[in-house]
Order: sequence, then structure tokens, then C-alpha cells
Amino acid sequence: MLEALTQKLQSAFHRLGSHGSITEKDLDEAMREVRIALLEADVNFKVVREFIGSVRERALGAGVLSSLTGPQQVIATVQEELVHILGDSQSTLKSAPHPPSVVLLVGLKGSGKTTTAAKLALHLRKGGARPLLLAADPYRVAAGEQLQALGRQLGIPVFGGDGDPGQLARQALAEARRLGATFLVVDTAGHMQVDKEMLAETADLGRHLSPSEVLLVVDAMTGQEAVHVAQEFHQVLGVTGFIVSKMDGDARGGAALSIRAVTGLPIKFIGTGEKTDALEPFHPDRFASRILGMGDVLSLVEKAREMVSEEEAQAMQRKLRTGSLDLEDFLLQFQRVRDMGPLSQVLEMIPGLGAARRQLTAEAIDESQLKKVEAIIHSMTPQERHNPQIIDGSRRRRIARGSGTTPQDVNQLLNQWRQAKKLMESMSSHRDMARLFR
Repeated sequence: MLEALTQKLQSAFHRLGSHGSITEKDLDEAMREVRIALLEADVNFKVVREFIGSVRERALGAGVLSSLTGPQQVIATVQEELVHILGDSQSTLKSAPHPPSVVLLVGLKGSGKTTTAAKLALHLRKGGARPLLLAADPYRVAAGEQLQALGRQLGIPVFGGDGDPGQLARQALAEARRLGATFLVVDTAGHMQVDKEMLAETADLGRHLSPSEVLLVVDAMTGQEAVHVAQEFHQVLGVTGFIVSKMDGDARGGAALSIRAVTGLPIKFIGTGEKTDALEPFHPDRFASRILGMGDVLSLVEKAREMVSEEEAQAMQRKLRTGSLDLEDFLLQFQRVRDMGPLSQVLEMIPGLGAARRQLTAEAIDESQLKKVEAIIHSMTPQERHNPQIIDGSRRRRIARGSGTTPQDVNQLLNQWRQAKKLMESMSSHRDMARLFR
């Protein structure tokens, strides 16, 4: 996520931090590099100008010149200003006084709107809501079928109908009430460009649905062009916030860093992958930390909690106390890490590993390594998984043949298991660390 921007900013701060104290010339040089990095990330030039001016003014006002902590103060100021232009605090979805609350998704074609509708419905259901999806795109071929397929995959009901906007809205609201849905997520027609006629149709549908939220889905790769799109949509539809999709791609970051500052409207969610669970609530402070390569522990913990049930956590705690962790547990933890998303994204959230991740070889973070672990453990007998100490040379060779690996690979896995077992048991013996497994 925004890897190129992160690298350039870290490079600028590294040079700044190499000074025991900084001069005004050092500060100006660092700000010049930050400005170039932001412009190359396709951030709106007015946003960049105001950002740099604010950072410089605050840094000088804080007396960073000739201060031994000057470089750290500049970095802290940059982080605070990034959080400010991103929105200061999280903006959550608004709810209607009486259900269902309607969330109208709008945007250009190709922005990932239909997939985002399904992702948002899944996110709402995880939070305890009862969502209903509405397919309201009569123009794109198979748009309704795509949403129906996503709904079946997730076990979320999808409503589709014909007729004018008023009739469709009445039918959808009646179906939502019949099902007891608390949210109605509407996938509207996409636009090749900002088309006044199609926007008017969407606005007509919105008037009949009285949405609590009108969210514009913005492709992260559109850069500062997203600002123009956002302003046009907002003028006609009264947009209340944004979902920035495709943040896992080659996005330079301009969209996320520009639309909030220019429009004053909040980013509600970001899409971080193709899977239907790859949608994250947007936290300005966490996002700023990730841009600066400082990690995002809170989001990592939230992802982990989604993957591990209360029963699993309690079972793990018991095994840690009794020292009975086996290879079945080891495999389960590998699978949970994989379920949290691409390994590169997981490492990006751990403080200090953002830069280290870029120095790792492709093989070191290759997702196929997790598959190799699975293959080796699945080639073991239940007895071997629960008692790895019985695995001798002949068993290693048999396991290697069954998993398409080598005895050396099996040895490496066993060594990793022993190290992980020792570390986790050591952590669990500490009172504060034990709380992590509760």
C-alpha cells in the first residue's frame, strides 16, 4: 500500500535524522523532498502546497532548529499534519432513525463498485447488522448477476427489480422490511465519465430511497483526477463520504490524500484486496502511520480477532499453560495468518517491518511457503502431528515424499515449530502477555 510514497518519505527522514541537530537549510531540503514525493504520488498540488507550508511553519514555531530532537519533532509534525488532511478521526456510517438504513454506492465504471457493495454488506453483517443488497444497475451487462453471485457466496440476500426508480425503490424497501434488514446497500449504475443524465437518474433513485449515506467509490489509481470526479458527483448527488478501492494495487496515493482535503468529506472505508473481506474502516491516524512506514498494530489486532474465535483463543491459552502445543496448532496459526490477507500487507502493519519487508527476497514472503508448510504437515500421521518428537530419519523421508518436498524442508519446519513453541510458551508465562491469548 503506497509503497513508493513510503520509501521516498522514509528516505527524506533518514537523511534528516542523520544530523545531530538541524538547520533551516536542512528543514527546507527535507520539505523539498517530501513535496516531490507527494507530487509524484499524484496528490493535488494545492494540498501539497498547504501541507508543506503548515509543516514548515509548525516545525519552526516548535523550535526544532539546533534542537537535539529536531528530526524527531519534524517527523511527528509531518505525521500530525497527514492525519489532519486525512480527516483527524474515523467517520462511521450513519444510521436512519428507523430501519432499513440505505447506503447508496455511486461511482465511475471500473471503480469496483459492485464488489465493494458486497464487501460493505459483509462488513455490516460482521458488525451485527442484517444487510440486503439491491442491484440497481440496468445498464452494465450482468451487473445484477454478478451481485447475485456475490450474495450467494456470502449468504447475503440480493434484491433486483425492473421499472422506474420510484417503483424499484418501493419494492426494495418493502423487501428489506419483509426480511427485517437493517441496512439496504444499493449498487447503482456506473458511469464512463461524469454524465449529467445518468447522474440525474441516480439522484432520482436516491430521492425515493432517502439514503443515510451516499458513498462515492473512488479507484485509488485515478490520483488527483478523483478530486474532479468527487466534486461533480457531490454537486448532483450530495455525496456524504468515500470508499477508496484498490489500495492494494499500484496506487500512488493521490486519491486518498487529496479528496478529503479538497472536498472536506470523509473517507469511510478503503479496499485492500480482491477478496470480499478486504475492506477496512478508514482511520486517518493509522493510515498516516502506514504511509510513514510506522506500522498499524491496532488494525493488525482487529484482523487477528476476526480470524480467531473465542473457543480457539481459550483452547490456545490452555495449551500454552500446559506446554502441549503441537503441529496441528502450528498449522492452524499459519492458516490464520494467511486468512488475514497477503503476507506483505500483514508485515506492513508491524512497526519496524515495513522497511524490512522491502529488503526481503521474493521467496521470503512468497505465499507458496505457507502452502509448503500445509503440505508437509498434512503428509504426517495424526500421531506425528501431536508428537513431533517421534519423527526420525525414515519418517522425514516418507513425509518429504508425500508432500513433494525434501527431508531438509521437513527438518526446517520442525525447527521452526520448536522455536515458535518455545517463544509462545515464554510469552504466555508473562502475566501481561498472557492477556493477549484471552
